[in-house]
Amino acid sequence: MKLLSTLLAGGGLLLSGCLMSREARVESDYSYAGQFRRYRTYEFISGEGINSDTSRLGEAVRDAIRTRMKIQGYRPTRRRPDLLVNFRLFEGDMRFRGYSQDDFSKWVKNGSTEDEDTPAEARQGYQPVRMLLAEGTLLVTLIDNRTNRAVWNGYASGVSVPSGPQGEVVLRRSVRSIFDQYHVFTEGFLQGNNPPATDEPGN
Repeated sequence: MKLLSTLLAGGGLLLSGCLMSREARVESDYSYAGQFRRYRTYEFISGEGINSDTSRLGEAVRDAIRTRMKIQGYRPTRRRPDLLVNFRLFEGDMRFRGYSQDDFSKWVKNGSTEDEDTPAEARQGYQPVRMLLAEGTLLVTLIDNRTNRAVWNGYASGVSVPSGPQGEVVLRRSVRSIFDQYHVFTEGFLQGNNPPATDEPGN
């Protein structure tokens, strides 16, 4: 099953110089094959533009994502991370295909997961929903490193990034709103059973 692959391809990374003109629309969708109770570590996918280490706006997004992942018990590691994190910022309006699904938190709480052994009659099926995301979109995708498939996708539209420090504020706020859709703590974290990673970066 090649799921959500269109979210990782196409489109340049563009920044808007205008101010925020409307409240962001924040939504998410997920893969029924995601092993969400298994994931504990992550690493960023490197790239150019906002994904690069030299971009201040890119680092603002990375730092905001690091903060949320840490709060939820995830640990950064370069050694076989469970999740790869990718993010993109698109300028202007964007036609987008999401999915109509049950509440993500309920899906994870029930421990539901589909794999190649799941009978066809027991599969959930994906109901595509076409949307028009307006005035700039920040897209965050979590990828299962073992299968190289996207398992969760969060996006905020109405994200127009002004120049200077205010742009970093807008992006950090957008990341927080996106991760409010990802209500997953690592297994055992709330009980204090989450050992540190051996190669965790210093920041």
